[in-house]
Amino acid sequence: CKYDSCPLFPNSTLIPVTVVCIILFIVGVTGNTMTVLIIRRYKDMKTTTNLYLSSMAVSDLLIFFGLPFDLYRLWKFRPWIFGEFLCKFFLYISEGCTYATILHITALSIERYLAICFPLKAKVFITRRKVKTVIIFLWTFALVSAGPMFFLVGVEYENNTNPDMTKECKHTRYAVNSGLLNTMIWVSTIYFFFPMLCLTFLYGFIGRKLWKSRNDIRGPNAANRAKHHKQTVRILAVVVLAFAICWLPFHIGRSLFNNITEISLADFSQYFNIVSLMLFYLSASINPVLYNLMSKKYRAAAYKLLLSIRSSQGVFSVTRDDTAGYTETSRSL
Repeated sequence: CKYDSCPLFPNSTLIPVTVVCIILFIVGVTGNTMTVLIIRRYKDMKTTTNLYLSSMAVSDLLIFFGLPFDLYRLWKFRPWIFGEFLCKFFLYISEGCTYATILHITALSIERYLAICFPLKAKVFITRRKVKTVIIFLWTFALVSAGPMFFLVGVEYENNTNPDMTKECKHTRYAVNSGLLNTMIWVSTIYFFFPMLCLTFLYGFIGRKLWKSRNDIRGPNAANRAKHHKQTVRILAVVVLAFAICWLPFHIGRSLFNNITEISLADFSQYFNIVSLMLFYLSASINPVLYNLMSKKYRAAAYKLLLSIRSSQGVFSVTRDDTAGYTETSRSL
């Protein structure tokens, strides 16, 4: 293909993929923005669990920062026209938010395990202030862990060709030749599989505890507490399952692409990665949809927020009065 117009895939693939990604962008940005606003605006939504969910929504919003650049690279992967810094920064943000999301899910699951299995201790150790501190630590750890991305990616061009027309945003030759790229892929893989192993055990313990204590909860609000625990665990379990389904192909595709030795596998790897790319952004957009489907409280808060937004944008209409000029007659909500 020509260096000034070099798509990775045919239009029959690029057009539907682009449409799907745009839909995911709209749903993800709208849903995650609503999640942040709901939890910040309404006092009864500011639980420790929802603080984690709000922070995860911010992470998902940042992930969508890289979607336009990914679509550009699908349609025209060379030349890269956005400069060295944006090449490094958008890949760094994507990697850092990947780590932040899985750390948030793990911390949130640990908190639910303590709240259900050790409720008395949880009341002492799990407070809003401590949860906010934990969230800051998780973000710091995730962003520091993704720091090597600044040194592993950059704008590269092919030798013996016009560098302005062959610029690509990709892993540098130094990262590939030195083995640092393989190391970073192993770090990313550990970030995914080790927390998923921990989550499997945590939800196993939680499920066993709820099953054994289903008839032991006492007190005037026993039924409500039991229902709340089950509802929370159900939502988190679905979030974790969606995360695993959406992100597993991403990690498999990354490892597959980095270890290709036969040209015949190159096409399969490319198409596998385009599917994993869509699942990657699906993961960043699906959580608010799951909250709406599974939580009546979230639906009520979302409906209340939408009403308040529409009310603040109300439009006054006027009609002509024969004696007093113009008078207000109605307000459109």
